[in-house]
Amino acid sequence: MKFVDEAKIELHAGKGGDGVAAFRREKFVPKGGPSGGDGGRGGSVFIRASRDINTLLEYRFKRLFRAKNGENGQGKDCYGKSGSDLVLEVPMGTLVYDDQNNIVVFDLKQDGQKELICKGGKGGLGNIHFKSSTNRAPRQFTFGEVGETISIRMELSVLADIGLLGFPNAGKSTFISAVSAAKPKIADYPFTTLHPHLGVVRSGFNDSFVIADIPGLISGASDGAGLGHQFLKHLQRTKLLVHVIDIGTDYPDAEELARNANDICHELQKYDVALFNKPRWVALNKMDLIPEEDRDAFVTEVTTALSNGLASTDKIFPISSVSGLGTKSLIDSAMEYMSRIKQEDKTTNTNSLNKV
Repeated sequence: MKFVDEAKIELHAGKGGDGVAAFRREKFVPKGGPSGGDGGRGGSVFIRASRDINTLLEYRFKRLFRAKNGENGQGKDCYGKSGSDLVLEVPMGTLVYDDQNNIVVFDLKQDGQKELICKGGKGGLGNIHFKSSTNRAPRQFTFGEVGETISIRMELSVLADIGLLGFPNAGKSTFISAVSAAKPKIADYPFTTLHPHLGVVRSGFNDSFVIADIPGLISGASDGAGLGHQFLKHLQRTKLLVHVIDIGTDYPDAEELARNANDICHELQKYDVALFNKPRWVALNKMDLIPEEDRDAFVTEVTTALSNGLASTDKIFPISSVSGLGTKSLIDSAMEYMSRIKQEDKTTNTNSLNKV
Protein backbone atom coordinates (compact mmCIF):
# COMPACT_ATOMS: atom_id res chain seq x y z
CA MET A 1 0.00 0.00 0.00
CA LYS A 2 1.30 3.45 -0.92
CA PHE A 3 1.89 5.62 2.15
CA VAL A 4 0.27 9.05 1.80
CA ASP A 5 0.42 11.44 4.76
CA GLU A 6 -0.90 14.68 3.24
CA ALA A 7 -4.04 15.52 1.29
CA LYS A 8 -6.10 18.56 0.32
CA ILE A 9 -9.83 18.15 -0.25
CA GLU A 10 -12.95 20.27 -0.61
CA LEU A 11 -16.07 19.49 1.41
CA HIS A 12 -19.66 20.49 0.68
CA ALA A 13 -22.54 19.84 3.07
CA GLY A 14 -25.94 19.19 1.55
CA LYS A 15 -28.47 21.91 0.75
CA GLY A 16 -31.74 21.87 2.68
CA GLY A 17 -34.84 21.00 0.69
CA ASP A 18 -37.33 23.75 -0.18
CA GLY A 19 -40.63 24.08 1.58
CA VAL A 20 -43.75 23.96 -0.55
CA ALA A 21 -47.04 25.85 -0.79
CA ALA A 22 -49.87 23.34 -1.21
CA PHE A 23 -53.55 23.03 -0.25
CA ARG A 24 -55.81 20.14 0.57
CA ARG A 25 -57.73 18.96 -2.46
CA GLU A 26 -60.09 16.29 -1.16
CA LYS A 27 -63.66 15.42 -2.01
CA PHE A 28 -66.18 16.84 0.45
CA VAL A 29 -63.53 19.12 2.01
CA PRO A 30 -64.33 22.53 0.55
CA LYS A 31 -61.73 25.24 0.89
CA GLY A 32 -59.14 22.87 2.28
CA GLY A 33 -56.41 24.56 4.27
CA PRO A 34 -52.66 24.75 3.65
CA SER A 35 -50.84 21.40 3.56
CA GLY A 36 -47.35 22.19 2.29
CA GLY A 37 -44.62 20.33 4.20
CA ASP A 38 -41.10 21.41 5.11
CA GLY A 39 -37.99 20.54 3.15
CA GLY A 40 -35.55 17.98 4.57
CA ARG A 41 -32.29 18.92 6.26
CA GLY A 42 -29.16 18.73 4.11
CA GLY A 43 -26.59 16.08 4.97
CA SER A 44 -23.61 17.11 7.12
CA VAL A 45 -19.96 16.10 6.69
CA PHE A 46 -18.16 14.40 9.58
CA ILE A 47 -14.56 13.25 9.98
CA ARG A 48 -13.88 10.17 12.09
CA ALA A 49 -10.55 8.70 13.22
CA SER A 50 -10.03 4.97 12.81
CA ARG A 51 -7.25 2.68 13.98
CA ASP A 52 -7.91 0.45 10.97
CA ILE A 53 -6.56 3.03 8.50
CA ASN A 54 -2.91 4.09 8.26
CA THR A 55 -2.77 6.28 5.15
CA LEU A 56 -4.62 9.17 3.47
CA LEU A 57 -4.39 7.45 0.09
CA GLU A 58 -8.17 7.57 -0.42
CA TYR A 59 -8.05 11.38 -0.48
CA ARG A 60 -5.07 11.69 -2.82
CA PHE A 61 -6.98 11.29 -6.07
CA LYS A 62 -10.54 12.25 -5.13
CA ARG A 63 -10.60 15.89 -4.05
CA LEU A 64 -14.32 16.79 -3.86
CA PHE A 65 -16.76 15.29 -1.37
CA ARG A 66 -20.45 16.21 -1.13
CA ALA A 67 -23.13 15.18 1.32
CA LYS A 68 -26.67 14.54 0.02
CA ASN A 69 -29.18 17.36 -0.37
CA GLY A 70 -32.47 17.28 1.54
CA GLU A 71 -35.61 16.53 -0.43
CA ASN A 72 -38.24 19.20 -1.06
CA GLY A 73 -41.45 19.23 0.97
CA GLN A 74 -44.65 17.86 -0.48
CA GLY A 75 -48.38 18.33 -0.16
CA LYS A 76 -50.62 16.55 2.34
CA ASP A 77 -48.37 17.73 5.18
CA CYS A 78 -45.52 15.53 3.93
CA TYR A 79 -42.03 16.63 4.91
CA GLY A 80 -39.03 16.06 2.66
CA LYS A 81 -36.48 13.39 3.56
CA SER A 82 -33.24 14.60 5.17
CA GLY A 83 -30.05 14.12 3.19
CA SER A 84 -27.65 11.38 4.28
CA ASP A 85 -24.63 12.50 6.28
CA LEU A 86 -21.16 11.87 4.85
CA VAL A 87 -18.55 10.38 7.21
CA LEU A 88 -14.90 10.44 6.10
CA GLU A 89 -12.60 7.89 7.76
CA VAL A 90 -9.02 9.02 8.44
CA PRO A 91 -6.10 7.50 10.39
CA MET A 92 -5.61 8.29 14.06
CA GLY A 93 -3.17 11.16 14.43
CA THR A 94 -4.59 13.20 11.54
CA LEU A 95 -4.43 16.97 11.86
CA VAL A 96 -7.19 18.80 9.98
CA TYR A 97 -6.39 22.37 8.85
CA ASP A 98 -8.63 25.06 7.43
CA ASP A 99 -6.61 25.47 4.26
CA GLN A 100 -7.66 29.08 3.67
CA ASN A 101 -6.74 30.34 7.16
CA ASN A 102 -4.05 27.72 7.88
CA ILE A 103 -5.39 26.96 11.36
CA VAL A 104 -5.89 23.57 13.02
CA VAL A 105 -9.57 22.68 13.12
CA PHE A 106 -9.32 19.21 14.68
CA ASP A 107 -6.63 16.92 16.06
CA LEU A 108 -7.96 13.37 15.75
CA LYS A 109 -6.07 11.34 18.35
CA GLN A 110 -8.65 8.83 19.61
CA ASP A 111 -10.05 5.83 17.77
CA GLY A 112 -13.67 6.57 16.88
CA GLN A 113 -13.33 10.32 17.51
CA LYS A 114 -15.95 11.93 15.28
CA GLU A 115 -16.14 15.64 14.52
CA LEU A 116 -18.63 17.75 12.56
CA ILE A 117 -16.76 19.81 9.99
CA CYS A 118 -19.52 20.93 7.58
CA LYS A 119 -23.09 21.42 8.76
CA GLY A 120 -25.93 20.70 6.37
CA GLY A 121 -28.40 23.43 5.47
CA LYS A 122 -31.79 23.70 7.19
CA GLY A 123 -34.86 22.72 5.24
CA GLY A 124 -37.29 25.39 4.10
CA LEU A 125 -40.70 25.92 5.71
CA GLY A 126 -43.91 24.84 4.04
CA ASN A 127 -46.98 27.05 4.00
CA ILE A 128 -48.53 25.15 6.93
CA HIS A 129 -46.36 27.34 9.19
CA PHE A 130 -47.82 30.59 7.86
CA LYS A 131 -51.49 29.91 8.58
CA SER A 132 -53.16 32.37 10.92
CA SER A 133 -56.61 33.73 11.74
CA THR A 134 -56.10 36.49 9.22
CA ASN A 135 -54.23 34.46 6.62
CA ARG A 136 -56.31 31.35 6.00
CA ALA A 137 -54.74 30.46 2.65
CA PRO A 138 -51.05 31.38 2.91
CA ARG A 139 -48.95 31.00 -0.18
CA GLN A 140 -45.67 31.78 1.54
CA PHE A 141 -42.92 29.19 1.86
CA THR A 142 -39.13 29.40 2.28
CA PHE A 143 -36.26 27.88 0.38
CA GLY A 144 -33.77 25.53 2.00
CA GLU A 145 -30.46 26.90 3.24
CA VAL A 146 -27.18 26.16 1.46
CA GLY A 147 -24.87 23.80 3.34
CA GLU A 148 -21.44 24.85 4.61
CA THR A 149 -18.36 24.52 2.41
CA ILE A 150 -14.72 24.30 3.43
CA SER A 151 -11.36 23.44 1.90
CA ILE A 152 -9.20 21.45 4.29
CA ARG A 153 -5.66 20.13 4.42
CA MET A 154 -5.05 16.90 6.27
CA GLU A 155 -1.64 15.92 7.64
CA LEU A 156 -1.00 12.55 9.21
CA SER A 157 1.33 12.63 12.22
CA VAL A 158 1.71 9.08 13.46
CA LEU A 159 0.99 8.42 17.13
CA ALA A 160 4.22 6.99 18.53
CA ASP A 161 5.81 7.21 21.97
CA ILE A 162 9.42 6.86 20.83
CA GLY A 163 10.96 7.91 17.52
CA LEU A 164 14.11 6.60 15.87
CA LEU A 165 16.32 9.00 13.95
CA GLY A 166 19.69 8.80 12.28
CA PHE A 167 21.51 8.62 8.98
CA PRO A 168 20.37 6.22 6.25
CA ASN A 169 21.56 2.66 6.92
CA ALA A 170 22.22 3.34 10.59
CA GLY A 171 20.25 0.20 11.45
CA LYS A 172 16.95 1.73 12.56
CA SER A 173 14.81 -0.71 10.60
CA THR A 174 16.82 -3.66 11.86
CA PHE A 175 16.37 -2.41 15.41
CA ILE A 176 12.60 -1.98 15.17
CA SER A 177 12.24 -5.42 13.58
CA ALA A 178 14.33 -6.92 16.41
CA VAL A 179 12.30 -5.44 19.29
CA SER A 180 8.77 -5.54 17.79
CA ALA A 181 6.66 -7.42 15.27
CA ALA A 182 7.15 -4.72 12.60
CA LYS A 183 8.67 -6.04 9.38
CA PRO A 184 10.16 -3.10 7.43
CA LYS A 185 12.25 -3.74 4.35
CA ILE A 186 15.91 -4.14 5.29
CA ALA A 187 18.75 -3.88 2.76
CA ASP A 188 22.38 -2.73 2.60
CA TYR A 189 21.76 0.44 0.58
CA PRO A 190 20.72 3.96 1.73
CA PHE A 191 17.06 5.01 1.82
CA THR A 192 15.70 1.47 2.01
CA THR A 193 13.00 2.87 4.30
CA LEU A 194 10.68 5.03 2.18
CA HIS A 195 7.91 5.71 4.70
CA PRO A 196 7.43 5.46 8.48
CA HIS A 197 6.99 2.12 10.19
CA LEU A 198 5.38 1.60 13.59
CA GLY A 199 6.13 -1.23 15.98
CA VAL A 200 4.62 -2.09 19.36
CA VAL A 201 7.16 -3.09 22.01
CA ARG A 202 5.68 -5.11 24.87
CA SER A 203 6.99 -5.99 28.31
CA GLY A 204 4.64 -8.17 30.32
CA PHE A 205 0.88 -8.09 29.83
CA ASN A 206 0.06 -4.39 30.21
CA ASP A 207 3.28 -2.48 29.59
CA SER A 208 3.92 -1.42 26.02
CA PHE A 209 4.91 1.54 23.88
CA VAL A 210 4.87 2.39 20.19
CA ILE A 211 8.11 3.06 18.37
CA ALA A 212 8.40 4.80 14.98
CA ASP A 213 11.07 4.38 12.33
CA ILE A 214 11.28 7.14 9.70
CA PRO A 215 13.48 7.41 6.58
CA GLY A 216 17.06 8.40 7.36
CA LEU A 217 18.14 12.04 7.54
CA ILE A 218 21.12 13.60 5.80
CA SER A 219 22.74 17.02 6.02
CA GLY A 220 20.42 19.62 4.50
CA ALA A 221 17.29 17.59 5.33
CA SER A 222 15.49 20.60 6.80
CA ASP A 223 16.00 22.36 3.44
CA GLY A 224 14.54 19.44 1.50
CA ALA A 225 17.54 17.18 0.90
CA GLY A 226 16.94 13.43 1.01
CA LEU A 227 13.70 11.81 2.13
CA GLY A 228 13.64 12.20 5.91
CA HIS A 229 12.51 15.86 5.93
CA GLN A 230 9.13 14.78 4.56
CA PHE A 231 8.55 12.65 7.63
CA LEU A 232 10.04 14.67 10.48
CA LYS A 233 6.52 15.68 11.49
CA HIS A 234 5.92 12.07 12.45
CA LEU A 235 8.33 12.55 15.36
CA GLN A 236 6.59 15.63 16.76
CA ARG A 237 4.17 13.66 18.96
CA THR A 238 6.84 11.40 20.43
CA LYS A 239 7.94 11.65 24.07
CA LEU A 240 11.49 10.43 23.45
CA LEU A 241 13.93 10.32 20.52
CA VAL A 242 16.48 7.54 20.13
CA HIS A 243 19.37 8.61 17.91
CA VAL A 244 20.80 5.49 16.23
CA ILE A 245 24.45 5.91 15.24
CA ASP A 246 26.19 3.44 12.96
CA ILE A 247 29.72 2.89 14.25
CA GLY A 248 30.56 1.39 10.85
CA THR A 249 32.66 -1.54 9.81
CA ASP A 250 35.89 0.42 9.78
CA TYR A 251 35.87 1.32 13.51
CA PRO A 252 35.43 5.10 12.98
CA ASP A 253 36.97 7.89 14.97
CA ALA A 254 34.84 9.09 17.92
CA GLU A 255 35.16 12.73 16.79
CA GLU A 256 33.81 11.80 13.36
CA LEU A 257 30.81 10.07 14.93
CA ALA A 258 30.15 13.16 17.07
CA ARG A 259 30.28 15.44 14.02
CA ASN A 260 27.79 13.23 12.16
CA ALA A 261 25.49 13.13 15.19
CA ASN A 262 25.68 16.91 15.52
CA ASP A 263 24.71 17.26 11.86
CA ILE A 264 21.47 15.36 12.53
CA CYS A 265 20.74 17.45 15.63
CA HIS A 266 21.39 20.64 13.66
CA GLU A 267 18.78 19.55 11.11
CA LEU A 268 16.27 18.93 13.91
CA GLN A 269 16.98 22.36 15.36
CA LYS A 270 16.43 24.07 11.99
CA TYR A 271 13.22 22.14 11.35
CA ASP A 272 11.53 22.54 14.75
CA VAL A 273 13.07 23.75 18.02
CA ALA A 274 10.43 21.87 20.04
CA LEU A 275 11.44 18.64 18.30
CA PHE A 276 15.11 19.39 18.95
CA ASN A 277 14.39 19.97 22.66
CA LYS A 278 12.77 16.58 23.18
CA PRO A 279 14.69 14.10 25.38
CA ARG A 280 17.17 12.30 23.16
CA TRP A 281 19.12 9.12 23.84
CA VAL A 282 21.95 7.71 21.73
CA ALA A 283 22.20 4.09 20.59
CA LEU A 284 25.62 3.09 19.25
CA ASN A 285 24.61 0.37 16.82
CA LYS A 286 26.69 -2.54 15.42
CA MET A 287 28.86 -2.77 18.54
CA ASP A 288 29.43 -6.45 17.74
CA LEU A 289 31.90 -5.25 15.09
CA ILE A 290 34.23 -3.89 17.80
CA PRO A 291 36.38 -6.31 19.78
CA GLU A 292 34.88 -6.91 23.20
CA GLU A 293 37.97 -5.71 25.06
CA ASP A 294 37.85 -2.33 23.26
CA ARG A 295 34.14 -1.55 23.69
CA ASP A 296 34.19 0.21 27.06
CA ALA A 297 37.01 2.54 26.05
CA PHE A 298 35.29 3.30 22.73
CA VAL A 299 31.96 4.15 24.42
CA THR A 300 33.76 6.46 26.87
CA GLU A 301 35.54 8.18 23.99
CA VAL A 302 32.29 8.69 22.05
CA THR A 303 30.47 9.97 25.16
CA THR A 304 33.18 12.58 25.69
CA ALA A 305 33.06 13.65 22.04
CA LEU A 306 29.25 13.95 22.04
CA SER A 307 29.20 16.01 25.24
CA ASN A 308 30.84 18.93 23.43
CA GLY A 309 28.11 19.43 20.80
CA LEU A 310 24.39 19.48 20.03
CA ALA A 311 24.19 15.70 20.31
CA SER A 312 25.09 15.64 24.00
CA THR A 313 22.97 13.14 25.92
CA ASP A 314 22.68 11.67 29.39
CA LYS A 315 22.11 8.12 28.15
CA ILE A 316 24.22 6.14 25.69
CA PHE A 317 23.46 2.51 24.90
CA PRO A 318 25.97 0.28 23.08
CA ILE A 319 23.79 -2.13 21.10
CA SER A 320 23.73 -4.55 18.21
CA SER A 321 20.36 -5.01 16.55
CA VAL A 322 21.56 -8.16 14.80
CA SER A 323 23.05 -10.00 17.78
CA GLY A 324 20.75 -8.47 20.40
CA LEU A 325 23.63 -7.00 22.39
CA GLY A 326 22.34 -4.22 24.69
CA THR A 327 18.85 -4.06 23.14
CA LYS A 328 17.13 -5.38 26.28
CA SER A 329 18.82 -2.72 28.42
CA LEU A 330 17.64 0.00 26.01
CA ILE A 331 14.07 -1.33 25.86
CA ASP A 332 13.84 -1.76 29.64
CA SER A 333 15.06 1.81 30.19
CA ALA A 334 12.62 3.11 27.57
CA MET A 335 9.74 1.17 29.16
CA GLU A 336 10.58 2.61 32.58
CA TYR A 337 10.83 6.12 31.12
CA MET A 338 7.47 5.86 29.33
CA SER A 339 5.77 4.49 32.46
CA ARG A 340 7.05 7.48 34.43
CA ILE A 341 5.93 9.95 31.76
CA LYS A 342 2.45 8.42 31.57
CA GLN A 343 2.12 8.54 35.35
CA GLU A 344 3.18 12.21 35.40
CA ASP A 345 0.65 13.02 32.66
CA LYS A 346 -2.07 11.21 34.60
CA THR A 347 -1.22 13.15 37.77
CA THR A 348 -1.20 16.45 35.88
CA ASN A 349 -4.61 15.74 34.32
CA THR A 350 -6.05 14.77 37.72
CA ASN A 351 -4.79 17.98 39.32
CA SER A 352 -6.25 20.04 36.48
CA LEU A 353 -9.66 18.42 36.93
CA ASN A 354 -9.54 19.02 40.69
CA LYS A 355 -8.85 22.72 40.13
CA VAL A 356 -11.84 22.96 37.84
